[in-house]
Amino acid sequence: MNKFFPTEYLPSIYEIDIDELKKRGKKGIIFDIDNTLVPYDVAEPPQSIIAFFEKIRQAGIKITLVSNNTEDRVTRFNQNLKVFALHKSQKPFTKSFKKALELMDCSKEEALIVGDQIFTDVYGGNSAGIETILVVPVSDKDEWITKIKRGLEKRVIKHYEKQRAKHNR
Repeated sequence: MNKFFPTEYLPSIYEIDIDELKKRGKKGIIFDIDNTLVPYDVAEPPQSIIAFFEKIRQAGIKITLVSNNTEDRVTRFNQNLKVFALHKSQKPFTKSFKKALELMDCSKEEALIVGDQIFTDVYGGNSAGIETILVVPVSDKDEWITKIKRGLEKRVIKHYEKQRAKHNR
């Protein structure tokens, strides 16, 4: 069950403490796009994402987008961000995560993965030995296959939160 538990669970990407990551020696962040950064039907990043990515870059941390979506989707989304980007990544398989580490020139200990799905982002990241941050999806709108998984994810999150509560007593 622990393979499905994130290292951290946050309400939003904006809750990520960049200074703390830097202190912990993190040199790379792998972001999912759809429902992590923007709803899946939003083609380009808003100014808030562009500014947040700039803050990350200024801290000396590299960024890679890793998405299961198409090349067109990922390329268009990345136009104004200009970060490393991988499309059709077949998450939860770890090949794209390993490729992202290569692109950012960092080890798995120096990176983390940020995503909104347990069965792709968290499970894939944990399988690759990379810390994971699960964020609450930015939209209730999902593709049909993701909607099916959300019910199971809620159960995993409930179990995760119980474990965390026990651990923090």
